[in-house]
Amino acid sequence: SSGINAEYGHNVRDLDFNPNRQYYLSTCGDDCLTKFWDCRKCTEPLMTVNDHSHWVWKVRYNLRDQLLLTAGSDGKVVLLNIPSLASESLAPEEEDTEKEVKEPLKEGVLEEYDKHEDSVYSVAWSPVDPWLFASLSHDGRLVLNRVSKDIKFNIIL
Repeated sequence: SSGINAEYGHNVRDLDFNPNRQYYLSTCGDDCLTKFWDCRKCTEPLMTVNDHSHWVWKVRYNLRDQLLLTAGSDGKVVLLNIPSLASESLAPEEEDTEKEVKEPLKEGVLEEYDKHEDSVYSVAWSPVDPWLFASLSHDGRLVLNRVSKDIKFNIIL
């Protein structure tokens, strides 16, 4: 048994396991950070992303595990792109030199959604549409959003 809390340094508010990589999980908490871990070695995170200006309450992987959502008490929902820890390599295929090579999406924060006026305590991906997600804030406001077409097509094409 090993613990992340001692290594985290602050309260952990939420965690989510990568749906496609057995030992990978992400955590978020009071330090405004989202951290990515390999459960086999919890001594230090694989990556840390500073994606909020206040506590991060939720983190959720998409089935396309390079995408994650975080929700915080700063009123924001953040869409993260973490291809370096994803199950699929996003590098262009070497054998297809005729095909135009697209610019890969940057690693880290892709978009911020600020449709809430209060702390966002919950966020969830749709189980049937991988590009649709919902967020819920302290004041009871439910917001539905979609990943932008530019991001979607960059990932799937």
